[in-house]
Amino acid sequence: MSKRKRKLTHAEKAEKKRRRQDYMTIFVNGKQKRVKRPPTIDGMDVDEFIRRNADPIWLHQNEMWEYMTDDDES
Repeated sequence: MSKRKRKLTHAEKAEKKRRRQDYMTIFVNGKQKRVKRPPTIDGMDVDEFIRRNADPIWLHQNEMWEYMTDDDES
């Protein structure tokens, strides 16, 4: 008979949850690798968040002209 699998403790469960939030698994050359997740703000990519919420003055001050749109284009 095989050995029974034990349950995880609360500390082990919390550590597993934290690792899942911080890292993601990708495949490189057929092997699994764990890499840090890209940063997000409210579940959105940082660039997407800036595009949606930044005003033109802030974009200009930070030299992000590629995100600026004209009112005529919309």
